[in-house]
Amino acid sequence: MKLKKEMRYLPYYEVTPCTMAIIHQFDEETREPISLVLEEDIEYVVPLSPNKIVDDACKFFGSDLKGRLDWTRDVCGLHYKLPIAISHENKMYFFPTASPKKSHCSWIAHSFIKRISKFSPHQTEVTFMNGRSYIFDISYGSMLNQMKRTALLRYLLDHHLKSINGREKVEMIAEPSPSFPLQ
Repeated sequence: MKLKKEMRYLPYYEVTPCTMAIIHQFDEETREPISLVLEEDIEYVVPLSPNKIVDDACKFFGSDLKGRLDWTRDVCGLHYKLPIAISHENKMYFFPTASPKKSHCSWIAHSFIKRISKFSPHQTEVTFMNGRSYIFDISYGSMLNQMKRTALLRYLLDHHLKSINGREKVEMIAEPSPSFPLQ
């Protein structure tokens, strides 16, 4: 694991466009789930599970984790280990390394992945855009599949929003312009 930049403890974490990954860990003393959060230049230890952090982020943007998972299921036709758009506007697309129902589920930001490589039969090394690497407990094939599913989600959401925006422009053509009001 080539990480060690700077690490800080935070009692709470808010997912931002700089969040690269939210990795499950267990507190060595209490065995309670905690998270290692990777950003471009810093790491945080947060006493919350990755799912709690992701759920709170989804709520901040008007839904919750279950709502985001349901939306992905409906739009993409996928049924397990669903990627989500925490915020399309901020390009915050994340995918889980395991079922979100599992305590060992971590979340990875799709847009920060530079490359992946097989580390062992059940582990994959992810190299992020900033050059840092981390080994995740997910097979190379599953990781590749998760990346493809997240790319599908991004494409379908972009396509859907472009069709809505295009429809709004067509509808606006028939509306009177504020600079040329009807008299």
